Amino acid sequence: MQTLTETITALDWQTLALSLDDLGYALTPRVLDSETCTALAASYDDDSRFRSTVTMARHGFGKGEYRYFAYPLPDMVQALRTALYPPLAAIANMWSERLGQPDIWPGTHEALLARCHAFGQPRPTPLLLRYRAGDYNCLHQDLYGPIHFPLQAVVMLSPDDSYTGGALTLVENRPRMQSRVEVVPIRQGQIAIIPVRDKPRLASNGWSKSAMRHGVSTVLSGERQTLGIIFHDAS
Repeated sequence: MQTLTETITALDWQTLALSLDDLGYALTPRVLDSETCTALAASYDDDSRFRSTVTMARHGFGKGEYRYFAYPLPDMVQALRTALYPPLAAIANMWSERLGQPDIWPGTHEALLARCHAFGQPRPTPLLLRYRAGDYNCLHQDLYGPIHFPLQAVVMLSPDDSYTGGALTLVENRPRMQSRVEVVPIRQGQIAIIPVRDKPRLASNGWSKSAMRHGVSTVLSGERQTLGIIFHDAS
């Protein structure tokens, strides 16, 4: 049986990179089984695992709640963060080259965290999000400080038939053009890769930046839980 790292390494990263170019997101096959997803979702109620809880309505972020994990991260969350980072760093470096940027992202997640901590960003950013009927998440970007790795991951934990509504939605603000919207058809155990702040866009005069934001539409019924994996730490 493959380990999680082997499963993630074996994904078709060339196709995933092309999807990010074309759609602004990439969606993996199912990576986590239902038992693993259920266990991660159930950890939401274990206060000892988290450093803070955010009630979105209190801050104008939407409606619902999410919790940031404390260090040390749960084994599965740490494994996902570590295994996903190297292929995503390769894509991030390709993006930097296209845009003529000096940012060269290190090959290991440990090295990225060292960079974050040197810039005063020591707090972990992986989080569990829980939405119930009537909850939603406004369009936003997950930056957290001057160092922000350009890609992040969303793992769907809820069974496909346990909620309605609650679509993961992306908006691309294209220079001198109308905005483009994409809805990510993510299902339990799949991982969606999305931009954090912007992505390269090929125009007639070469590559330029398109600003990206993401959010979640209103949950109509049931409960929707996801794991968010941001690779940079927070200030």
